[in-house]
Amino acid sequence: MRVIGFAGWSGAGKTTLLKRLIPTLSLAGYSVSTIKHAHHEFDIDKPGKDSWEHRRAGATEVLVGSANRWALMHELRDEAEPSLAQLLAHLSPVNFVLIEGFRHGGHPKIEVHRRANEKPFLYPGDPSIVAIVSDDTVPTPITRINLDDIAAVAAFVLAYATSIDSYSAPCSALPV
Repeated sequence: MRVIGFAGWSGAGKTTLLKRLIPTLSLAGYSVSTIKHAHHEFDIDKPGKDSWEHRRAGATEVLVGSANRWALMHELRDEAEPSLAQLLAHLSPVNFVLIEGFRHGGHPKIEVHRRANEKPFLYPGDPSIVAIVSDDTVPTPITRINLDDIAAVAAFVLAYATSIDSYSAPCSALPV
């Protein structure tokens, strides 16, 4: 699997960029999965549903399956938050795993930056940033792509994926 992150401040447009990039890569014939890091408590379950009741009763894992999808919920209870490598190990093999968040991980990342946020660039403070996608100009020796140029972002992801051997390192070897 090829793993690349998209990191930036809240409101920079990471989710919007991925919503446009995923179909571009998929239409080109690539399989894509994503991992999204949440900085706050989240729940995909609803109070009153059987699966929610199972978790509330103390189940460590609850798997819900149907003809259309399945979802596994794992309660950490007092366990530490899993690393990116641990989460990647749960995914089925695909061509690309796009990571949203995990800003402090050592995996290759594309910085997403929006001028209106008035936040500083993460680059050059993060040596794992390999490109910047922004609506702002920034003098930089690394690749800079306009925030609205999804074709250029997809082309960069594909070119980068084929140019770096360590980019496709096994998930267990991923620096996080």
